[in-house]
Amino acid sequence: MSTASTVKDRVEALVELYRDDVAPIVALGDPVLRRQADPYDGQLDGELLTEFVELLRRTMKAAPGVGLAAPQVGIPLRMAVLEDPAEVSEEVAEARERYPLEFLAVLNPSYEARGRDRRGFYEGCLSMPGYTGVVNRPLEVDATYTDLAGARRRLALSGWQARIFQHETDHLAGTVYVDKLEPRSLATSTNYTNRWADPVPTRAAKELGFHLD
Repeated sequence: MSTASTVKDRVEALVELYRDDVAPIVALGDPVLRRQADPYDGQLDGELLTEFVELLRRTMKAAPGVGLAAPQVGIPLRMAVLEDPAEVSEEVAEARERYPLEFLAVLNPSYEARGRDRRGFYEGCLSMPGYTGVVNRPLEVDATYTDLAGARRRLALSGWQARIFQHETDHLAGTVYVDKLEPRSLATSTNYTNRWADPVPTRAAKELGFHLD
């Protein structure tokens, strides 16, 4: 059986099993999160692709999260979904440049930093619940991806939208945010909420002793 048909069979089974539900999210330590995902080159027909994207979206929103990559449900394809209602205070939105991101389904995404500006903020991951850490990332990126109709798209993203795109695209290269975080910033979600949930983690950087761009 070819790799393509194996992936298609696995997606068909996943979609059928969780047609009216959400898929289980793979936890850190599973090899699928540490391998290069295969490029999407039509392994799924149009209807199955749409159904799989909807499953990813349901699973992401129920978690809840603002992005989910196909490997996070066990499918090693270069696909991800992103959506951020940005339901945060005005102060947080301004400090983090976090503004609503409309739903995007991206195939074979990639990004390049635009300029040299970087920012550090706490991130989490649905595949590693209960923890969060600061990742210094490029503030602005040029994002490229293929949409569900097969058209190649380019977006200039900044702030939190750029962060989400980078985080999910990294997943497709077998990279998890913990590979890029400032080690001394790593905290339980409870400690983050109780101690470090400032709009900008300047105080956490000073008290925990980590670098902040």
